[in-house]
Amino acid sequence: MPSPRIVSVFGATGLQGSAVVEGLLKDGTFTPRAISRNPESEASLKLKARGVEVVKGDSGDKESLINALRGSEAVFAVTLPAFLASATSEAPNEITQGKNMVDAAKEVGVKFFIFSSLPSIAKLSGGKYKNVVHYEEKAVVEEYLKSSGLANASLLTGAFLENYWHFGLLRKTPTGFDMAVPKFSPTDREAFTWVQRDIPAAVLALLKNYTDPSKNISGKSYPIINGIIPYGELAVMTGKVLGVEVTFTTVPATGLASQDEMFTAHVEYNGMYTTTTVANPDLASLGVKFGTIAEFLETEVKPRFGSLL
Repeated sequence: MPSPRIVSVFGATGLQGSAVVEGLLKDGTFTPRAISRNPESEASLKLKARGVEVVKGDSGDKESLINALRGSEAVFAVTLPAFLASATSEAPNEITQGKNMVDAAKEVGVKFFIFSSLPSIAKLSGGKYKNVVHYEEKAVVEEYLKSSGLANASLLTGAFLENYWHFGLLRKTPTGFDMAVPKFSPTDREAFTWVQRDIPAAVLALLKNYTDPSKNISGKSYPIINGIIPYGELAVMTGKVLGVEVTFTTVPATGLASQDEMFTAHVEYNGMYTTTTVANPDLASLGVKFGTIAEFLETEVKPRFGSLL
């Protein structure tokens, strides 16, 4: 029996990481290993019940990551903003998390590192928007990874389509549903990513091709965008699928600089990825077949929200 090709997955109990684990299990070429701060958590135990190896590792502790990553061929990494990672200010920032992951991977001989990143809004705006911390810290980690000497690739995401249910984007009204977003008007465009379908598809394509020098994968950043459309159009599309009225409402600012500047920048720059071709040709050339927003609405939104009518 050949040795398993282990891909260690950070954030394996979160949206992106769990999708990657699921994709690896279904494909079968690689063996997922979940890195968890608490291998005995309910989510970790569910992974174990499916036969997934769950190893203790804390992104704030590089030594624990060295132990956790030994024997891995590749890594899929997601860093967690401190405001999500912990209710306290003691959670390590994303730069610390990411650098620990990269350094540990390099030390144990990982061959390929995939990082879920975001663009620097400060750089894009020429310093106009400086407070979107979770974007800036991911961008720093991405540059650190590119200079590390590890073969690497970064995936860039838009607004998660899964926010329909993860963050309550779609809310029931007496006549149907309402879609409420700060800062955006109905005609402002946003870039959307179908995380659970196309993040694992991209990860698998990169893993299967990174050893081929003709593919020129290492050091590249790959936006994964399923559509760039106005929120008002998305509301209309959603209403047609559900057969009810779906309205769009611009809600007040959150009062948090990092969040409000993020929304404002997304409005100004049409979702941040206006130079990106939907169905990224670099990933399409590796065999990734992107889903569409219409498919997402039919397969994910209709079953979840149609029952509420």
